[in-house]
Amino acid sequence: MSSTGTSTGRLAMAFLGELENEAKTTRAVLERVPADKFDWQPHEKSMKMGRLAVHVAEMFGWTKETLKSDVLDFSTMDMTPFEPRTTDELLAFFDEQIANAKAILAETSDETFMTDWTMRNGEQVYFTMPKVAVMRSFVMNHIIHHRGQLSVYLRLNDIPVPSIYGPSADEGQM
Repeated sequence: MSSTGTSTGRLAMAFLGELENEAKTTRAVLERVPADKFDWQPHEKSMKMGRLAVHVAEMFGWTKETLKSDVLDFSTMDMTPFEPRTTDELLAFFDEQIANAKAILAETSDETFMTDWTMRNGEQVYFTMPKVAVMRSFVMNHIIHHRGQLSVYLRLNDIPVPSIYGPSADEGQM
């Protein structure tokens, strides 16, 4: 039983296993983002490398917003992103997001995953779906998508790309 009186659900256990794997891979990518390239961007419409790296790191923290609330309303939030000065600060921020996500997942019941979650901006509703679907699409898949972008940023800067789901051209065999 968790401190909230609920036992960790099977869905939470599955997400914890996936989070462990994705966090390890994501950290390997983030470790390679040099602070002197935080302002680099491949195109004027693209995020800067540092902002993209923070976005990848912060999305694991969205586990709390997803599982501990039923609505995310942008009109009621201060959305000032974290701005690290160094790669070590970026990694410390990432590690904090991972620790918090693990703790929240560990106390989440299957019933909680089946409740609805809504993203809105005041009266404008973007979507409502079960929290399990939000965790899969809006959190995990979203992280994987932007981590892929970040790995391209590394390649474009001649920074070795780590193995992600298999060997990279820089790391060869797994």
